Amino acid sequence: MTAAPRRIAVVTGSRADYGLLRGILTRLKAADDVALSVIACGMHLVPRFGETWRAIEADGFPLVAKIDLKLDDDRAETVARGTGIGVSGFADVLAQLEPEILVVLGDRYEILAAAVAATLLNIPIAHIHGGEVTAGAFDDAIRHAITKMACLHFVAAEPYRRRVIQMGENPDFVFNVGAPGLDLATTAPALTRAELFAQLGIGGPERFLLITLHPTTAQPQADATNTAALLGALAEVKERSFIFTGVNADPGYRAIDDAIRSFVAGRPDRAHLFTSLGSDRYWAALRLTDAVVGNSSSGILEAPAVGAPSINIGDRQQGRLRAASIIDCPADSAAILAALDDILAGRFRPDPSLIPPYGRGGASQRIAGTLQGIDLRAAFPKHFHDLGDTLNGTVPVS
Repeated sequence: MTAAPRRIAVVTGSRADYGLLRGILTRLKAADDVALSVIACGMHLVPRFGETWRAIEADGFPLVAKIDLKLDDDRAETVARGTGIGVSGFADVLAQLEPEILVVLGDRYEILAAAVAATLLNIPIAHIHGGEVTAGAFDDAIRHAITKMACLHFVAAEPYRRRVIQMGENPDFVFNVGAPGLDLATTAPALTRAELFAQLGIGGPERFLLITLHPTTAQPQADATNTAALLGALAEVKERSFIFTGVNADPGYRAIDDAIRSFVAGRPDRAHLFTSLGSDRYWAALRLTDAVVGNSSSGILEAPAVGAPSINIGDRQQGRLRAASIIDCPADSAAILAALDDILAGRFRPDPSLIPPYGRGGASQRIAGTLQGIDLRAAFPKHFHDLGDTLNGTVPVS
């Protein structure tokens, strides 16, 4: 008798995490022993951010539900209220779907909402990108909270695996697979700069900078300083185009977005803003850019995989493992401009043979294979894995 396909539901809340999940979704969709469901929420549904749920449908994945968190503005109370709306929406959808595993990635509030609903519905959770630290954002607390609700953990580096185990998770179910977003580094189509600009419908100098700036949610007072420092430095850069990607829907995003839109409007010949480039064009841009600039995790995780130098501004990514291709800068225009000068003049040349801390791909296949074959009865319900008190020799309590 043939076993029924394993019911796996995957949550995506933004263009960013969808790009990281795409390789996993492709493999799960193609598997005969998996019944895949995709749930979109958060930024995917907001017109200001491009209604990127349409890309999921265009890619042919089974989008079974869209959960609107009512993110009408960027106030903290709107995000908090939206998280509660998300818990309610996920409760309804997950109760109907009854997945055997819910797959979530990262550290955003909409993902927390999904994890809370799944926990209360007794649905096993698989969490991707746990164990990391981003001290400059409230995502840090959310990420660790999701870790404690999940029973399967797919981490991007060995120090993160140790941290998840330190949090009381069973080592047998904490897998160091690397970063799944890196799988697209070799599969996304290669483009020339002229081809990329033609696809984007833009002109200007073909040499360009790829720029993303998000709110620093743990230190909201830093946002104005970060924005002014970045745009002040860019205003001094000549003979380069600027390709901005859209800001996250975090508290305080509107001021950043408005400042970037004003900067772009004042330089229509060479500054361009896109709510989403799409995964393929984003990877093409990563390969072609002179530098990645801002405070996005992409400059830390993805850019090093293709050898693109990154300028990381401020504290938002404080605590993440760093590749040698990353320059950390304070929120100071002169420091950012000096780093840009070093890159554009060729004085900063990281060794391309160095392996980035998050690997160079293969995570999607490892994650999908584990989700297909793992014995969930061994992993769920889970128990706290006590490391014991190694200092005084006490024995863990069973």
